[in-house]
Amino acid sequence: MLKKTLGLAVIATVAIAGQAAARDQIRIVGSSTVFPFATTVAETFGNKGNFKTPVVESTGSGGGLKLFCAGVGDAHPDITNASRRIKKSEVTKCAKAGITEITEVKVGFDGIVLANAKTTAPVKLTKKQIFMALAKQVPINGVMVENPYKTWSDVDPSLPNTKIEVLGPPPTSGTRDAFVELAMEGGAKKFPTLKALRKSDKKAFKAIAHTIREDGAYIEAGENDNLIVQKLVTNPKAIGVFGFSFLDQNSDRIQGGVIGGVKPTFENISKGDYGISRSLYFYVKNAHVGTVPGIKEFIAEFTSEDAFGEFGYLTDKGLIPLSESERNLIREKATSLQNLKMM
Repeated sequence: MLKKTLGLAVIATVAIAGQAAARDQIRIVGSSTVFPFATTVAETFGNKGNFKTPVVESTGSGGGLKLFCAGVGDAHPDITNASRRIKKSEVTKCAKAGITEITEVKVGFDGIVLANAKTTAPVKLTKKQIFMALAKQVPINGVMVENPYKTWSDVDPSLPNTKIEVLGPPPTSGTRDAFVELAMEGGAKKFPTLKALRKSDKKAFKAIAHTIREDGAYIEAGENDNLIVQKLVTNPKAIGVFGFSFLDQNSDRIQGGVIGGVKPTFENISKGDYGISRSLYFYVKNAHVGTVPGIKEFIAEFTSEDAFGEFGYLTDKGLIPLSESERNLIREKATSLQNLKMM
């Protein structure tokens, strides 16, 4: 009898310890681009006093989705931010780990800028020139060769005779994914041979368009966009690749480059005139709703007009808002925790 009583006591103790270990604070990981928006919402949410301020970590979109899809439970994040849409392969990975219900929330738009220090002339490039400067292989006389261009004037005589030096995000970044898809692919398609390859062998085309040179012309500067800004200020000849929000927040020190004749402004991105822009998202692990307190309320805060609306506080941080009709649809899907369906 004594043994049985002791056994029950141990079980009860373990159960109580398990309950005590349960998190009472939302954990968010993911995109460095979405990070300042998520942090602002988290602080506003926490200041209302009903729930603890969520912990937000900048891990990059790919890194965040890897953590998010690792499993269900207190050891795993509740929400991940992404500066690109989740991939089918990532949804499959989530499902294998028991994460079968995910809510996708699109929060707005962002532009990818090529910026430099204000102490020098602003960058003026086309997508074709960007591809020629940064691709690992480029077509010359119809043949793919290792990129021989060392200076911008090598790419085009009209460009400055300065060394090609671009500081940008690593492969785990959603900004990098969007940059190669929107800028590099866009430039590759300007070559007739590569345009034809895209039709005959899309996989081979992507391998060329998405592979950035590794000879020092492109420098992976990590997920910390603030560090890129600092390096641009100390090296006026360098160019940095990051989201519009960081340009907006540092406009006293850096300037956005003109791409294809269009400046990266709030208005040009929202109208769709700027050619390197993308949607921003966060993803919710529905299995954690009701277990970790405040998730539904956090979603409601992020998708409120006060936050991601046309005149919401996130626009002050550089977020380009969705249209009113799309915001209403997103809000309805998000607050009802509608399960993601990949087409």
